[in-house]
Amino acid sequence: MFDLGGVIMTLSPEQAVRRFKELGLEDAERQLDSYCQSGIFGDLECGKISAETFRQELSKMIGREVSHEECRHAWLGYMNELPERNLLFLKQLRSMGYRVLLLSNTNPFMMSWVNTTQLPELMDKFYLSYEMKMMKPNEQVFRHVLMEEKSFPHEILFVDDGPRNVAAASQLGMRTLCPENGEDWTNDVLRLLNEE
Repeated sequence: MFDLGGVIMTLSPEQAVRRFKELGLEDAERQLDSYCQSGIFGDLECGKISAETFRQELSKMIGREVSHEECRHAWLGYMNELPERNLLFLKQLRSMGYRVLLLSNTNPFMMSWVNTTQLPELMDKFYLSYEMKMMKPNEQVFRHVLMEEKSFPHEILFVDDGPRNVAAASQLGMRTLCPENGEDWTNDVLRLLNEE
């Protein structure tokens, strides 16, 4: 089970901050967080508000009407790179008979881009914060996945770049790996799977 930002794709928080600032959000550094959003950003990612309500609220904060496309462009600032090695590795895992899952704190703007990539065909299921209406590191997120997958915690290897997320999964008994943003984690995953 993989996180999206910082694991499958590399993140550029600085670029996201810069794009939101260009829209007119002066305190973008304070508003944005790579691991767990708050305010209207958090409300969007945990499904409390829709993409359209987010657009309206952001427009009020900035003091001018912001378009859906401008919001999407700013959010996609987080997207740095989708390394080919990661896509090939997901394909390899499935050919080895593993079920491959995505568990991400994310939002409709980011997923509108993800759905144009190969990821939907490389993964068995997406678990998305805004659809589940809860965010990592909340323990309920992991319990929800275990219930849906009809799995025991020790049967899941969870790869996430957020130390708090990994700690929460670990406490439930999942095996975990916490790579740095941009790090090649593929060999570490194979090593852990071989230790089963």
